[in-house]
Amino acid sequence: MNPAFRLLWVSGAIAVAGCAMQQPATDAKVADSDLRRIENIVVIYAENHSFDNMYGMFPGANGVANATAQQKTQLDHDGKPLATLPPVYDSHGQPIARFPRGLPNGPFRIDAPPVGATFDQILPNPIHNFYQNIEQINGGRNDMFVAMTNVGAWNMGYYDGSSLKVWRWAREYTLADNFFMGAFGGSFLNHQWLVCACSPVYKDAPANLRAQLDDKGRLRKKPSSPASVMDGPVQAMDGTVTPDGFVVNTSQPPYQPSGIPPGSDPALADPAKHPVPPQVATTIGDTLSSKGVSWAWYSGAWNAANADGRQPAGAKRQVIGNREPSSPNFQTHHQPFNYFKRFAPGTADRERHLKDADDMMRAIDEGNLPQVTFYKPPGRLTQHPSYTDIRSGDEHIADVLERLRRSPQWGKMAVIVTYDENGGYWDHVPPPSGAGWGDRWGPGTRIPTLVISPFAKRGHVDHVTMDTTSILKFITRRFELEPLPGVRKNMGDLTSAFDFAQQGR
Repeated sequence: MNPAFRLLWVSGAIAVAGCAMQQPATDAKVADSDLRRIENIVVIYAENHSFDNMYGMFPGANGVANATAQQKTQLDHDGKPLATLPPVYDSHGQPIARFPRGLPNGPFRIDAPPVGATFDQILPNPIHNFYQNIEQINGGRNDMFVAMTNVGAWNMGYYDGSSLKVWRWAREYTLADNFFMGAFGGSFLNHQWLVCACSPVYKDAPANLRAQLDDKGRLRKKPSSPASVMDGPVQAMDGTVTPDGFVVNTSQPPYQPSGIPPGSDPALADPAKHPVPPQVATTIGDTLSSKGVSWAWYSGAWNAANADGRQPAGAKRQVIGNREPSSPNFQTHHQPFNYFKRFAPGTADRERHLKDADDMMRAIDEGNLPQVTFYKPPGRLTQHPSYTDIRSGDEHIADVLERLRRSPQWGKMAVIVTYDENGGYWDHVPPPSGAGWGDRWGPGTRIPTLVISPFAKRGHVDHVTMDTTSILKFITRRFELEPLPGVRKNMGDLTSAFDFAQQGR
């Protein structure tokens, strides 16, 4: 580990260990024989909202009302409390006129006056990068979210989500309120942690891709960076790769569909543009396949994106990253298996396991889902700020849940609905840390997670400490797989959300 990063991470771990609500797992109460009654596991992966941001007002959950004064009060770069929150900044670092200035220092309702935004609006997108998330958490104090963002006050906002459809599913089944994103930072890295509990390796990455850190392991600031967040967003010398060669921020896959157009081979991203090298770490797909357990990663617009990615470099992408209303806005860095050599174009494993969402919908209706299903909605329906709204994704996920509940396989199914990461939004609960709980990669900020199943506890809020690797632990335990090395030992395995004796009630 980089010495400077080790200093920052260890000092944070010591602070977090003293205040995190690390509830011991109670997984042993569920017998393996009961767990085997679950024949199908479905994971639905939405985008970019912290627990407090979406479920901070959920009845019975550890929400915004439980935040301490210290957790609410945000600090400026000099370590002093801000007198008020800064303006809400746009992508050019300028205040957005339609949002109020001088909001009190602390969390505020996005969907109430004086802000008054709605769930069907496209709203600002807080930065959600690796080193920024570590600094925002600030050793568990969660008081540097505003200083280390690009949107000023905005990432302190939260909603009353009670009118949303998925919120109603949470009230009917189980909502986990102590579940954390597997890795610090953004979507790219947290998708990797969902499938392998690991960070991609790029040891010979060029220097211009590497983050620049100071002697405390924090991002160096550009000379033009404002001394106070009241004067504009921070400007940091960030990169996609750590100084010691791990890819942590948004980077493109080596295979199409990729954000990098093809070079001489239409199936590949142009290697001259520095895509992530093909990865060879063991994934949950590998361990499932080795035991003969059927599985698939389904993605909205996968087939269309594959065709779009093979166009000549100069052609406009109609599907990949296209934000026009007619496009599904396919996000290439949300496709983790497309970074692995085992699933390269032309391989049998790619054909067998990487599929389009239309295939999934047919399988649901016909009762032919594989034993393990991962579903990634298209970008248009993920709830990701800046290029889509919350309501459209909420309605889509609720529709998928209704479809699953009508499926012939429903009676023996468990569905996990979660988010890849917090999207840069504030949350008051410190991530767990220390041996068996965390490492240099995470876990990061708390995120919403629902467990929906005929076997799930009804109307329940689960307080057991878990993170994204808990999903891998759950799948591994159910199908008796080889454990993945990066899965965190002390995290719960989601079985605390089940009560097999209540089925049918």
